[in-house]
Amino acid sequence: MIVNMKEVLTGGTAIPQFNINNLEWAKFILEECEIKKNPVILGVSESAIEYMGGYHVVVKMIEGLLQDLKITIPVVVHLDHGKSYEACLNAINAGFTSVMIDASNYELNKNIRITKSVVEYAHKRNVTVEGEIGFIGLATTEPIYTEVKNALKFVKETNIDALAPAVGSLHGLYINEPKINFERIKEIKEVTKVPIVLHGGTGIPDIILKKAIQAGISKVNINTALQVTWSKEVRTFLNENPDVYDPRKIIGSGKNSIKKVIDNYLEILNGANE
Repeated sequence: MIVNMKEVLTGGTAIPQFNINNLEWAKFILEECEIKKNPVILGVSESAIEYMGGYHVVVKMIEGLLQDLKITIPVVVHLDHGKSYEACLNAINAGFTSVMIDASNYELNKNIRITKSVVEYAHKRNVTVEGEIGFIGLATTEPIYTEVKNALKFVKETNIDALAPAVGSLHGLYINEPKINFERIKEIKEVTKVPIVLHGGTGIPDIILKKAIQAGISKVNINTALQVTWSKEVRTFLNENPDVYDPRKIIGSGKNSIKKVIDNYLEILNGANE
């Protein structure tokens, strides 16, 4: 069942966003989350959409998988880091049930204007919107934390459904232990009253990730962990089977490793508040 993001972020458990890159990854994620009866957000970046053939291709592919795999859990089809109003509209018009508009590279007021315009279009079509404020950089950069007053202004003036603030997480693989600001998460959650999103979930130690969820994180984005484990498993398979040329066997050889990563994150997220 395809739903919007608001419908899965209403409980007390953090929901995972696993990014997809092709049909196989979407299938692996849906199968494992169905076994665990865990709602899931399928994140799709603009580059992944282009790679797979376009916005409509992604939606129809996921719809087909849900039907043929007999998936019963709630599934969100979410544009990840949409960089423009036009990208978000393309996703919405193709059937995405949620979009992220990332105008965080602009100054606050321009970020608000762009984000608000996406929200106005999306909400008329029952599509949820995630916005970003602050700088969520790469593992080579020092974190810059979103100010609470700016987060409140952003949420009030845009009417977004979920907020991705800068709280110390970073994209990619961490070089050092991430400097997550748990108190800042609590403060932003308390004043904004919207679900808080943690980008850069890969590589955050389990205990720190659980503490972030306890502080108020409702959605955790995971992408790099799947890419790293899949690529390692496929390289091993190819080294051990140099004569195999069937792409289905090559791509599929990473299935078990991806599912193990999914299981691990589901266990962390579901056990954080126990």
